[in-house]
Amino acid sequence: MIPRYSRPEMVDIWSPESKFRIWFEIEAHGCDALAELGVIPKEAAKTIWDKGSAATFDIDRIDEIERETKHDVIAFLTHLAEIVGPDARFVHQGMTSSDVLDTCFSVQLVKATDLLLADIEALLSALKRRAFEHKDTVCIGRSHGIHAEPVTFGLKMAEAYAEFDRCRTRLVNARAEIATCAISGAVGTFANIDPYVEEHVAKAMGLTAEPVSTQVIPRDRHAMFFATLGVIASSIERVATEIRHLQRTEVLEAEEYFSPGQKGSSAMPHKRNPVLTENLTGLSRLVRMAVTPAMENVALWHERDISHSSVERMIGPDTTITLDFALARLTNVIDKLLVYPERMAGNMNRLGGLVHSQRILLALTQAGSSREDAYRLVQRNAMKVWNSYQVSGDSEVDFLTELLTDEDVRKYLSETEIRDRFDLGYHTKHVDTIFARVFGES
Repeated sequence: MIPRYSRPEMVDIWSPESKFRIWFEIEAHGCDALAELGVIPKEAAKTIWDKGSAATFDIDRIDEIERETKHDVIAFLTHLAEIVGPDARFVHQGMTSSDVLDTCFSVQLVKATDLLLADIEALLSALKRRAFEHKDTVCIGRSHGIHAEPVTFGLKMAEAYAEFDRCRTRLVNARAEIATCAISGAVGTFANIDPYVEEHVAKAMGLTAEPVSTQVIPRDRHAMFFATLGVIASSIERVATEIRHLQRTEVLEAEEYFSPGQKGSSAMPHKRNPVLTENLTGLSRLVRMAVTPAMENVALWHERDISHSSVERMIGPDTTITLDFALARLTNVIDKLLVYPERMAGNMNRLGGLVHSQRILLALTQAGSSREDAYRLVQRNAMKVWNSYQVSGDSEVDFLTELLTDEDVRKYLSETEIRDRFDLGYHTKHVDTIFARVFGES
């Protein structure tokens, strides 16, 4: 990923320096296990650790060797031998390149996941704070982009909280699924290396031993991992899209924080554009872009081919770096989001009380009208309001007044019964119940 959408801690996980350090640790832990088994001298294992731990791996030198060998792991091992000396002959005993590559990839994905989980925790904290801040801030709920019935802005934040809480659970499960180690040799049979080595390296690296590997860790694990990242990205986009809609000039119920000195347009000084959430929409697409290749990596030839390798060299860093940045950006957007309760109330009232139409419909049926007749009576009066709104942008016809003067409606409902159905509190009476379900009992 480009620096613009990257954060240093996540980038560092995927740096060549970090990768080669992990490779060394895998090899060195393997030597410890081999020494315990009596396969190599214990003095050699100690020398490998001492000299390798003190070394700074020369990236340029490794690249130089790889240009000749055309093999990255051999290039690293050759450079390690230059550092360690004669005892380097005991490194990589009975192992194949994928043992190092796949186990390293697992370590990197686990480290990346831990950062992503911390990102989600920060986002959840921001969402919870804003949810309780606006628990009772009434606004219009929309379906198909059209006014429906009242909700609260706090419920919108609670919905997002619940969604990212599910994302957290999925990511925890994905971490467990990806955290496996394979040190099983050329085709996974342990013919040239004892299974104990795998168990020892797995424990040392914070992983579990892969129950059965071929020459690689099965790629269904990786497919599930990247699919999980894709779902998280989709949740980011959903919240970002909601904010973008709320910031439209005609709505303007909430908007991204606009800092002093910020400019919205090079041509139009009046503009305040939702650039952060638009950016999040785009970044979410990039994360999801990795899902299909990860799925296609599952079907490798026989015990292994390398058709997955080039894909993972790109999607591993790119998706985790992008998602890390996106989660942090969304947290900042939520934390600083400008919310306009008065505008919410104004928008809700623009349709002259139509938000209460269902309550009138139900009241008519409970008073003896058929549902078909009740629907016809309510819609007849509602359309008068709609027609007025279409002309002026603010309805000059009042739904309550129309109902009170409709003789067919009044056959069933008294003035008091009609007026009672125009209470906003009716629509928010279970907000506390929903909050208790999402956040637990306070």
